[in-house]
Amino acid sequence: MNRFLGFFLICVLFLGACAGSPPESASKEKKKGSLRAGLVFDVGGLGDRSFNDSAYHGLELAKEKHGIDFIHAEPSGEGADREAALRQMAADPDIDLVIGVGLLFSEDITAIAKEFPDKKFVCIDYIAKPGVRLPENLSGMVFEEKKGSFLAGAIAGLVTKTNTVGFVGGMESSIIRKFETGFAEGVKYVNPEAKVIPAYIGMTGSAFTNPAKGKELALGQFARGADVIYQAAGASGMGVIEAARETKKLVICTDRDQEPDAPGFILTSMVKAIDRALLKTVEDVLDNAFKGGEVTVFGVGDRYTDYVYNEKNASLVSTTVHDRVEEIRGKILSGDIAIEE
Repeated sequence: MNRFLGFFLICVLFLGACAGSPPESASKEKKKGSLRAGLVFDVGGLGDRSFNDSAYHGLELAKEKHGIDFIHAEPSGEGADREAALRQMAADPDIDLVIGVGLLFSEDITAIAKEFPDKKFVCIDYIAKPGVRLPENLSGMVFEEKKGSFLAGAIAGLVTKTNTVGFVGGMESSIIRKFETGFAEGVKYVNPEAKVIPAYIGMTGSAFTNPAKGKELALGQFARGADVIYQAAGASGMGVIEAARETKKLVICTDRDQEPDAPGFILTSMVKAIDRALLKTVEDVLDNAFKGGEVTVFGVGDRYTDYVYNEKNASLVSTTVHDRVEEIRGKILSGDIAIEE
């Protein structure tokens, strides 16, 4: 009898412990581990050494930090199957968050988000149509490319010895024109006598996947006297980097720090911390703080948009130039230098 009573009391105590609320941290870890994301790359795909790779890295960080799961897809050619890839991700019942990488997704992802109101969507470099409100389940992610490019231009204008610099853009579009105009304004701000030579690879998405054309344009600009070229061309920028290496000139890269691709020839990179921004967005989803229905700016103020200065390029930029550019950055933040994105 006593043996039975002891067993009964143990069962009661066990059931009472199970009935209590689990610790908050344990509950959150379970929630975070259950998230699955679907990433659809822009043209250029994984391995572009640019914004596609940065977005992928952001989900790798989220997986490492929070245990999320994710899959990815790459549109072919010009990206004509971009809409189909998004739709396939949205229709998958196991995917909670669908991410489109690049401005070319803006229209398709807006339409699909309306069709799948129970899913959450994110578009990197989202272009909002004037007067059109984003669906409540879609978050646009943008960066201050023009301000970051202004800082890159200031570096080029201070470093150039020929007073001639170049710009090579990928697809001629509103966002890539921000890179060009911001860069030119930055150059002229510190060096009014300098000349900027601009060029674009093409008018379609394939302009971001043509390194041969990027190299051709860059070699032409170097031949015309440019000693620094700013490239905003996705995977095509690898051609610009190769041209700089061959001619022993300098290139400024975009989106990610590309110094490892040509040590000694990468003056700096104007970086958009897509990986950190995407990690933060995933964390917002996990914490039920997703900012749908609006465009979030990841800017110069918190260095989501920034330029690279470290021990690897300090000898190319110099302390004096860096100090001057930081002064300019401060003036941008205070409004003394007005730059409209």
